[in-house]
Amino acid sequence: MDILDYAFMQRALLAAVLVGVIAPAVGIYLVQRRQALMGDGIGHVAMTGVGLGFLLNTSPVWMATAVSVLGAVLMELIRWYGKTRGDIALAMLFYGGMAGGVMFINLAPGGSNANLTSYLFGSLSTVSESDVTAICVLGAFVLLVTLGLRRQLFAVSQDEEFARVTGLPVRALNLLTAVTAAVTVTVAMRVVGLLLVSALMVVPVAAAQQLTRSFAATFAVAVAIGVSVTIGGTVTSFYQDVPPGSTIVLLTIGAFIALTALASPLARRRARAVAAAQTAQDPAECAIPATRGPESTVGV
Repeated sequence: MDILDYAFMQRALLAAVLVGVIAPAVGIYLVQRRQALMGDGIGHVAMTGVGLGFLLNTSPVWMATAVSVLGAVLMELIRWYGKTRGDIALAMLFYGGMAGGVMFINLAPGGSNANLTSYLFGSLSTVSESDVTAICVLGAFVLLVTLGLRRQLFAVSQDEEFARVTGLPVRALNLLTAVTAAVTVTVAMRVVGLLLVSALMVVPVAAAQQLTRSFAATFAVAVAIGVSVTIGGTVTSFYQDVPPGSTIVLLTIGAFIALTALASPLARRRARAVAAAQTAQDPAECAIPATRGPESTVGV
């Protein structure tokens, strides 16, 4: 039985590849900004968009995109101006998004909480042609931003104050990062699910950092991990009849554990090589003699 004989699996695999590329591409900036859980919060808000899509009989993907983008902008505004009450406001936003999604989908004609399952945890059989079109369009936007503005986004993610001094529009770039993360969440929800998408944005980056030292190398390895686990999880889900979202996330965590175990001996070997190189470069007069000859003990 060839997996590509089925049209729904062709669509699912295409969506999986796109998600595997763009999720780590955005996640690398979130990790640098120490906002690893931002995707999880946006996923909660996007549930309201899914519910509105069912209620208004429009595309849940596009409606979730609009609502999650609005939610991401509000999150950034709260981060700037919320101060001590910011965490409370964010909690209200996240839980309000979940409650709104459940309420709206139950108000929709023929709607029930069962309709949310495929959006919460991903589903292969429900990826339609319109979903693939939306994923392609939104994915192109994400790649355009994350690759085209990678220097500016990296600078802001590393040190906002320094980026501001150099003349970069820090607030605009922060908003763009938040919007891009929101778009990524809605792109990935058909494959991984809203409740699990944050793991695909963050864990491949954390896994890549175990082996790499530069931004470009981390970006490339994280994307490679993302594509590998999404394809592997999708294929496994088809043959073993298991949920795709949880399978992809478990494979991602497995990749992180494997690379962490591999990185430890590599780090020790690298440290020994650096120490040996430094010793070889030391001037002869700075070297500490290993032994003392008889003449060195005279007068002692």
